[in-house]
Amino acid sequence: MAERSTAAVDVADNSGDEPLTAKAEQATADGVAQTRERDTAVDEEAAETDEPTSPKAAKPPELHSGHKLARRYRLEECVTRLDGFSSWRAVDEKLRRAVGVHLLPADHPRARSVLAAARSSALLGDPRFVQVLDAVEENDLVYVVHEWLPDATELTALLAAGPLEAHDAYQLTSQVAQAMAAAHREGLAHLRLTPSAVLRTSSGQYRIRGLAVNAALRGISSDTPQRTDTEAIGALLYAALTQRWPYEDDAYGMSGLPKGVGLIAPDQVRAGVHRGLSELAMRALANDGATASRQEPPCTTPEELVKAIGEMPRIRPPEPAFTAPPEYQRTTYQQGTYGRPAAGPGATQPVQAPPPPLQSRTGKALKWAVSALLIAALGLGSWQLADALMDRGNSGDSGTTQNSDGDKNLPKPSKPLTIENAQEFVVKGGAQDADSVQKTYDGDSSTYWRTKTFNDGPRLAPYKPGVGIVYDLGSEKEVSAASIGLRYGGNHTSVSLYAVDSLSPSQSIESMKKIGTGNTSTKTSKVKAGSPVKTRYVLLWMTDVPKSGTDGYWGAGYKQAITDVKFTS
Repeated sequence: MAERSTAAVDVADNSGDEPLTAKAEQATADGVAQTRERDTAVDEEAAETDEPTSPKAAKPPELHSGHKLARRYRLEECVTRLDGFSSWRAVDEKLRRAVGVHLLPADHPRARSVLAAARSSALLGDPRFVQVLDAVEENDLVYVVHEWLPDATELTALLAAGPLEAHDAYQLTSQVAQAMAAAHREGLAHLRLTPSAVLRTSSGQYRIRGLAVNAALRGISSDTPQRTDTEAIGALLYAALTQRWPYEDDAYGMSGLPKGVGLIAPDQVRAGVHRGLSELAMRALANDGATASRQEPPCTTPEELVKAIGEMPRIRPPEPAFTAPPEYQRTTYQQGTYGRPAAGPGATQPVQAPPPPLQSRTGKALKWAVSALLIAALGLGSWQLADALMDRGNSGDSGTTQNSDGDKNLPKPSKPLTIENAQEFVVKGGAQDADSVQKTYDGDSSTYWRTKTFNDGPRLAPYKPGVGIVYDLGSEKEVSAASIGLRYGGNHTSVSLYAVDSLSPSQSIESMKKIGTGNTSTKTSKVKAGSPVKTRYVLLWMTDVPKSGTDGYWGAGYKQAITDVKFTS
């Protein structure tokens, strides 16, 4: 099992790489389009999983985190390295924002085509595409700088949770088709329009990344670029409706179609699929004679697909579910008509006159009598209260002893413990995210320490016995419970707490004193000790992690992240 970095961008995602058009489309001589590319960020004990690259491919430049390009772009994390180029998460120090960078040697056989594609994409300036910010050849390097959208969600992650609602699938297809139609009018094609290339922002808008650049990085070309992109949009719609990939091979975390059956309409794959959207997907995916059930003509360009979408009846969003308000309770203090049964047609609603004020001689006498009664009642109540307090003060010692014993039986309130320092604990292999340990107790639930992504799970053993962090409480304290905030839910996360002798314990896990263990499928793990354990150092040890899809640029697989850790005595 290979342990790989959880960071991923769509240029590294070629799982189930299936040609989206007829076999007439050919890749360049180095075989990039046919080669399954995989992430190569691995620990020292992880197995290499890359396919062999062409012997003619240029050697990728040897760069590292902290390297600066043009004294402006500081490289932070390598998220992809394959076939002579690499992709990085970086920081634009001039504008103080996150950016993405593709890097390749200037003598790479595709360097010129990548530069040309990036500059053409930058000139489009359409906000529906992730924008290219810079394209430069400098110091024997070619690099392309593009927007980084950490708050957007890949379509791959959305589909990992299940098929989209009909309205969401309609919006996805409509927005992507209109964007690609605009790009083709300017002579630009994508040719790598996969679920990992489509992002949904928090406002519900879809944005496309890698226009022209992703294909240029791989040397992918097509004699029919409009047909290629149209079929890719059809594949996205098919996946959104069924959570299945419309080819025989599994890809992007989804199962493919049964082998030897051919292309099946989405409404025959899954019950309840919108009929109009099912036919639209088949028209866009028309291949080898397959067309929609009503024999509508296939859509061969994004413009034709936009026209077909416009001819469909508009699909409205689902009605929000409202909770019925509680039945109105009318009280005797209400003088209006609200809450009363409606009068019949033609009936005259009687008007209630307000009661006359107590201004007569009898009314004044009544007010004085009520005031006197209230004063007497207050005096009597005060006297009885004082008498009761005096009787309690004069009670015997047995009563005092009984109260004292009762207080001892009450549970002590839990007291939060302060974390002074922390350090990642590594038993086998390399560290997971050593620089982010402090983010687990900084009081900010949006920051986190994360594990790498594992291909198998939930159990990490035997490839890794576990991953964890040692916390320093400053001095010896009694630890009775812990609350651990997690980033990912699912089956399942196992966390154990151990009392250890230092921030870098020399003990084996088996010889440590266990405080408690917690298993959860939610985003919070609670660990309680059978009895409080006195210690200064506490090891949080994680042995099982759930499977989660791609989120932002972190790849799909078995992984976990810790957002908050709180100990109590």
